Formats: sequence, C-alpha cells, structure tokens
Amino acid sequence: MAILKTVDPKFFHAEIPYKPMGKYVHFLTVRITESYPLFQTDGELNKARVRAGVGDRTPISRLTMFKRKQSTPERLVGRELLRKYELMTAEECEYNVSFAMNNPDCIIYGFAIGDSGSEKSKVVVDTAFSITAFDESHETFTLNAPYENGTMASKGEKGSNPGEVTSRINQQDHIKPQVFFPSIVTLKDPTEASFLYVFNNILRTRHYGAQTTRTGRLRNELIGVVFADGEIVSNLRWTQAIYDQLKVENKLGSIDPLDENDVIEAAESAIAQLMNEEFIVHTDFIGDDFTPLLNEVKTLTGNEAGMKQILEQADREAKAYAEKHIKKKTKSTAKAK
Repeated sequence: MAILKTVDPKFFHAEIPYKPMGKYVHFLTVRITESYPLFQTDGELNKARVRAGVGDRTPISRLTMFKRKQSTPERLVGRELLRKYELMTAEECEYNVSFAMNNPDCIIYGFAIGDSGSEKSKVVVDTAFSITAFDESHETFTLNAPYENGTMASKGEKGSNPGEVTSRINQQDHIKPQVFFPSIVTLKDPTEASFLYVFNNILRTRHYGAQTTRTGRLRNELIGVVFADGEIVSNLRWTQAIYDQLKVENKLGSIDPLDENDVIEAAESAIAQLMNEEFIVHTDFIGDDFTPLLNEVKTLTGNEAGMKQILEQADREAKAYAEKHIKKKTKSTAKAK
C-alpha cells in the first residue's frame, strides 16, 4: 500500500532490487551554515581552485564539503531513529565497527566488513562547493581558555601554571554563518520507504563537520526532487550556474552575506535551466511543484505514527533484501574458502 499521495508509484520499486535498474531520485539541497562549522583535513579548511561560473571564467578558490562530511551525519541520524523505534540495537549494529547487514542503514547507505560481506551504497553524494569565494566565506578565530581565576591560556596547552598568561595562542579558520553549499543527494533504485528514509535524514540533520557537539550547525533547505533514468548535473556546475545568475542580478560582491531568498530563487532557476539541457528522461518537482510533496513528507515525519510506518516499512524491505541477497553472498564466500 502506497504511503505517499503526491508522487506516482511508478517512480518507486516494490522491493529493493539486487542489480541497478535505472531509477534515480535526486534530492536538490542547499546547505546553509548557521554557526561556524569546520570542514577540514589536517587542520586546514578544505578548498578548491575552480572556475567562478559557467559563463564567468574567472578562477576562484571555494570552500569544499567532501561527500563523507555530508553523508555520515545523515546516516547517523537515521540510525538514531532506528534505535529509538527499537528496530535496531547498539549491540547488534555499531557504525564502522560491526554492521548487522540487515537494517535500512546498512542496505541503503552500504557497509564493508572485510571478508564478512559488503553492500554498495545506494546513496550517492559528491563534493559540495560554496557559492561565495573562500576569502569571503571563512574567518580566523583565536582559541584560548580561562583558568578558574579568570586568566587566559592557550586551549589544550599543557605545562602552564595557574595565573600565568601564555603568549602561545592557537588560531583556527572557521566557516562563517550563512555560507551556501548547493548539494545534490542521489538515491539509486528507490522504494517508497527508502525514498522517505533518506528524505527524512536530510531534513533532520543539523550538525556537520568537526566538533559537532559544539559547533557545525547547518540547515538543509530542500528545493526539489528530480526522478530520472540517469544521473544529473554535478554540484559544481549547479553552484557555478547559481553564481552566474547572482552576478547578473548584481547580488554578489557585498561584504554582507548572501540573502537566503536570493540564493533559493537562483538555485531553483539555475537547476530548472540545467535540467532543460539534460538528455535523460526526468520528472521534476521544483519550487511550487515541490511544495505539496514537501508538506506531505513533513506531516508524515512530524508525528510518531507516520515516522514509525516509514521506518517499519524500510526495515521490512531491508531484511527481505538481506535474507535474499546478503546471506547468499556470505555463504558463497564461505564455500569458496
């Protein structure tokens, strides 16, 4: 029985297929920083030197948000819900330690456990790029910490005496609030339940990057979904198209952050234009066409009965898939040895 009323069931599989079947759903997301997150490697913010726009050929440096910085927090939110509704326990499935191999997280997002088995992720996420340049999008902070008597010492510094003010102070670059990262999250061969599971994870996830308990606040604004028979435009090209449009409208270059409404409008317009240039079969729910679907999903996931219905259906599908395909792979591997 279908859960959604705003989407044609033809876009979904009745069960999770074992081999690729050419159905894709792309979640069009604009990720908006709301505090000072850190997307870094080896202590430095991740960035890339790329072309500013599709039309504007000027090279600029942009902040980057690597794929695992996006997908890991989202799947952890899903795992938290599975435990809350008692569809998974921490003992039977521990992330990156011991996967149960038969729940929605494992089957949809994938896993690898050496010789014990593996499952390729059905969720595809690529590096996201900031619309604005690196220099406009980050800020350097001095990190220090007070003793109980009020004097300051460098954060994490050892060997300082109480009351002694140290001259050694650490600095760390942080991403500013209201920096925008357009990002397309793709789910291959969705069932209705897996579509809703991934949709809900994107909507609910609020913290990304390092030190997620202290900072890293980020909001996901979903502006649409695209059902297609193939992959669509890259995050970089979508970002560059948004940049071009904002530049034409003279909405870039200010010391103030970009206006969120301007960015959302440009994102919707840019992706609509880019989809018109695609040579695949696709059905787009963008802007006003997306609103009824978004409202229906929010209603479903905003109450316990709806959330439980989605998770239980996703769990049944995952267990059926694991019973049919994962156990067979595990047994055949054992026989080969």
